[in-house]
Amino acid sequence: MKGVKMCSNSIQITMIFLLTIISTFYLSIEASTCKPSGRIIGKHLKSGQCNRGQESSCCKPGKPYTTFQCSPQVSRHTKATLTLNSFERGGSGGSASACDSHFHSDSTLVVALSTGWLNNHKRCLKKIVIFGNGKRVKALVVDECDSTKGCDATHAFQPPCLNNIVDGSAAVWKGLGVPEKDWGQLEVFWSDA
Repeated sequence: MKGVKMCSNSIQITMIFLLTIISTFYLSIEASTCKPSGRIIGKHLKSGQCNRGQESSCCKPGKPYTTFQCSPQVSRHTKATLTLNSFERGGSGGSASACDSHFHSDSTLVVALSTGWLNNHKRCLKKIVIFGNGKRVKALVVDECDSTKGCDATHAFQPPCLNNIVDGSAAVWKGLGVPEKDWGQLEVFWSDA
């Protein structure tokens, strides 16, 4: 009888141990998941209100756009979508860069990161390494690709950014050796430099 009771206790301890491991695994997955934080509805625009530079899209009246306050977890090899932005005065970026209140030449290796990755501006004026097209470049983070707001004058009437964007200057695209005809979107990896 004593052996049966010990066996029963062992099973209970094993079950508790397994449940603890499963719960920890589930919570770590949940913590690394970035869920939408809301949505914005596109408003009717007057002609010329939207900045279409660098093939940017404009908000469409009545269309809902998802917003995010977070981005996927950063690792040594974080997957992202590289997009094209002009950080020059009058460029597709609209206003001066959020990190330093300056405009930047298209020939400078600079990027904007989605809101979550900018991390409350903690990555401002820090360098990241971008891997794509079989090459790598180092670029300075100067701006936010706002994932929380959009479809307004401040954001050049463009939709909010997705939460996985590295928005690079023409110099970034050239540095990665991407032919100009293919500029627009490219799956890349990035890490802090």
